[in-house]
Parts: sequence; structure tokens; C-alpha cells
Amino acid sequence: MLNQDEARQAVGAQAYGSDGDKIGKVGQVYLDDQTDQPAWATVNTGLFGTSESFVPLNDASLTADGLVVAHTKDTVKDAPNVDDDDGRLTPEQERALYEYYGMAYTEWADGSLDDGQGRDMTSPEPPREPVASPARSDTDDAMTLSEERVQISGTTTSPIGRVRLRKIVETEYVTQTVPVRRERVIVENIPAGEGGFADDASGDDGPEVVLHEERPVLEKTVEAVERVRLGTEQYTSEETVGEEVRRERIEVEGDVEDRRTS
Repeated sequence: MLNQDEARQAVGAQAYGSDGDKIGKVGQVYLDDQTDQPAWATVNTGLFGTSESFVPLNDASLTADGLVVAHTKDTVKDAPNVDDDDGRLTPEQERALYEYYGMAYTEWADGSLDDGQGRDMTSPEPPREPVASPARSDTDDAMTLSEERVQISGTTTSPIGRVRLRKIVETEYVTQTVPVRRERVIVENIPAGEGGFADDASGDDGPEVVLHEERPVLEKTVEAVERVRLGTEQYTSEETVGEEVRRERIEVEGDVEDRRTS
């Protein structure tokens, strides 16, 4: 539970949900009229904080980063819209908020049905008073300007393509020169007296000679010549990104001296 000093420090701080998500800036903190303890806070939600959502401060804590509440961001943003132009909550508004957050209507004041002072806790609690915000003047004649800022919160990795290996068989005509031997017939005259002469037993037909030649025998084998594999490497390049941001500015209407320096 926050004390009043912590409640004042929480005004203007960043509010975080129980899921760790940023909800918005804390606008005001409301005190219980009976206990003077912080009971509710408003959080600026929507674009430029155009709407305020109420969130109970039970189990809330103030850290170095901001105010951490016991409900998720979506729960707080979807809370009933409450118009507190007079700075107070009506019993009907309180009841709607208690029912939305699943709290007993008398639960938050002190956690019991009786506060020890004879107070009837079954009746609607009195309206609550807001803790003054240090960002606003007492006369509420000032306005706070806001602007959107772009920050690079990190990078994401997404696939941009796919590569795979596939074999393709190509046919190529290969020639190679090899020596081969062939036989051919030569005719020689043998002069008489250099050799014996025998009668031709075959009559008119002479002898036959069978010619031979070598022919290349082709044989194909499959041999591994190299391996191809896929790999990735990282490289860094610079990319320019942009986003539209909106800023607020003040226009003064009426007869007034503008002393702003910029």
C-alpha cells in the first residue's frame, strides 16, 4: 500500500501493469476520506493521454521505474469511463469501479467490514479527494504539452528467402586419343635361289591371311570430385527507418501578451 508521500511521487510517473506493460502516465491519486490513505489513481491512456482510467492502488508499489499496479494493461484501459470534473467520485462511480475490478465495495478502505470506529461499511463510502498533482498549478491555469518520440527498441529477425541444393545431370561428349594396333598385308617378291619353293597344294588359290586390329574398350566409372554445402554469414548494413510523430502546441486566444521564448 502506498503512503501519501509515495502517492505524490507517483503523480506524473509511468504506470506499469502487472504484466510489465506500460499503461500511461499517472494523472491524479485519490485518498480515502476516512483513512486518508491512497485508494485510487487515474492513468492517462489512449493517444496523447486523451482519456483517463481509474485503477485501484491496493497491492500497488512505487519503484524506480514508476508505479506498478496489480492489474494488467488491458484491464486498466477497459475500465469504466468516469467523469470526475469536480475532483470527487460519487458512490455510483465507485461501485461501478469496484465491481469492474472484482473487489467487494467495502474491501479497499481497510480490508474489513468495520473500521473500528463504528462506521457502517455496508453503506456507500464517502467520495474521495485527489492528491494535488505537482504538474498542475493550484489555479489550474496551465496546460502540459506532450509529444510522441520514436525510440528503437530493438530488431526482429524474419525470413527473407530460402536456398536449397539440387543436383542437375548434364551430358557432355568426351573424346580421348589412344594408340591402337592394326594388321595389314604386304606383298613381297622372293627371288629364286633365296628360299625353297614348294608346289602349291591348293591349286590356283593362294593362302589366306587374317587381319587383326585393336579396338578401344570404353568403360565409365563414377568418382566423387568435390562437395558443395550451404552456409550463412552475417553482415551489417545501415537502414533508415521513419515514423510519423505528433506534437502538441498551444494557441492563445484573446488579448494577452505572449512572453514565451520559443
